[in-house]
Amino acid sequence: MPVRQPATALRCVLAAALLAAGGLIATQQIGAQTFKGHNSNAPVDFAADKIELQDKQDRVVLTGNVDIVQDDLKLTAARTVVNFTNADRLQVQRITATGGVRVTREDQIATGDVAVYDFNKRIITMVGNATLKRGATDTLRGPRFVVDLNTGVSQASGGRVQGTFSVPKKATTGDNSGT
Repeated sequence: MPVRQPATALRCVLAAALLAAGGLIATQQIGAQTFKGHNSNAPVDFAADKIELQDKQDRVVLTGNVDIVQDDLKLTAARTVVNFTNADRLQVQRITATGGVRVTREDQIATGDVAVYDFNKRIITMVGNATLKRGATDTLRGPRFVVDLNTGVSQASGGRVQGTFSVPKKATTGDNSGT
């Protein structure tokens, strides 16, 4: 029988990772337009190998090949905890994803060790080995990304940020003289 890590220990690890990343915020921040125009009011669909409803804690734990889709935004991870409120109907408040997290929309891909999607603020925070790619060549890497779905603006922070951006190709005229 596999040994299960207590839920409180897992929460402590996740909280420590997010707090550490938040505490490292440096003055270097790079803004980029990403996930612009996403419908964050759309319903959330999910699939996983295993689901555990923890009704008293108002959460659902999804494990194994987790796929979460909201409109044209897709999140994949090894494990997610979905926190919800259950007044008149179940409403997702936050999704915390761990293990090879990947968020995609059209030609935009964000990856990281941990991601938190706050539905009230409409913000996705990626922590740990975070990478943001747009198209074939635009890439941004850093310890932490915050993707604001309201504005479509993303910020990379938490230490040294690196990236590659594409430039327009110079039209060739067939003249190799350089003039």
